[in-house]
Amino acid sequence: MTPAINLAKKLKLTYKIYEYTHDASASSYGLEAAEKLGVTAERVFKTLVVKADNGQLAVAILPVENTLNFKKMAKALCINKTLSCKKVQMAEPQEVQRSSGYVLGGVSPLGQKKRLATVIDSSAQQHSTIYVSAGRRGLEIELPASELAATLKAQFADIIDE
Repeated sequence: MTPAINLAKKLKLTYKIYEYTHDASASSYGLEAAEKLGVTAERVFKTLVVKADNGQLAVAILPVENTLNFKKMAKALCINKTLSCKKVQMAEPQEVQRSSGYVLGGVSPLGQKKRLATVIDSSAQQHSTIYVSAGRRGLEIELPASELAATLKAQFADIIDE
């Protein structure tokens, strides 16, 4: 069990776990997950950790086939006074692993060591459920985006490049 699965069990979230054999040569962990699970890539979401200009970390959850728009992410964090920042950038891999407790490619938004301000792309609300990493490569958890948001005290916002 991973911290993500343990948290989902503890909170009695509505979820399903999916496991597949991860291919180390896959160019995209998220697109690999969509392909191996047989679901559209727009329902599989990646978890990215960003660093604000004030040094604070935050989490962005967005579809695997999209790119994070740093300006939109900074704006989403600032509008809701989650962080005071003007811009964000990707956090360094060691910062991500230290704050989340997960390895890259297996970072789950659930069960992270430190709770960080979190923004989920608003496209998640178009689906009854979405898939996110369950805490390691080759392990996904499917759950309603609304439950994920409530659990993480996350906000929905448009944070992807068009």
